[in-house]
Amino acid sequence: MSTRGTSTDGIARATGTSWAAWTSRLDELGGREMTHAELARAAAEQLEGVVDNHEWWGQAVAVAYEQHTGARRPGQAGDGTFGVNASRTVAGTPDEVLARWGAAMAGRDGAGGVPFQRPPTTAATEKWRYWRVRLADGTRATATIGGKGPGRTTIALAHTGLGSAEDVERWRAVWKELLAGL
Repeated sequence: MSTRGTSTDGIARATGTSWAAWTSRLDELGGREMTHAELARAAAEQLEGVVDNHEWWGQAVAVAYEQHTGARRPGQAGDGTFGVNASRTVAGTPDEVLARWGAAMAGRDGAGGVPFQRPPTTAATEKWRYWRVRLADGTRATATIGGKGPGRTTIALAHTGLGSAEDVERWRAVWKELLAGL
């Protein structure tokens, strides 16, 4: 199994190390037998003092390596579940976009044919607005809303806990359709 080209290209650019060199290094360290945490730690140690956020880049290297070796599929979390993201940038402030998203979801008792376990909740910080819901199938959806510039706001929907790669594409279509209504 291979990784997505864009992720390995980005890792190479950010770390100054080619993807071929990363795979060789991790193979030499016994990476195929390491846990995710061990891989991330090994990569982060090599990046300390080389890049900002070396621990974050260590995680990125570990995930890409796991995809490369077939231990993890693209979109798959460490616990074996899958997640999907969909986003859209629209006109308005974060509060206005949260209100529009809330109105679009008002009266719904589910999404994609799956009932909500309980009604959605909202929260806000100075910078971000959130809309969250747990679905009856045990998955979770979170809309994170933040300003992108004067009069523009991005709403990013993350749906986690999906059971398969096939679920990813089905849910991507559901969320993109709902986001298109904004």
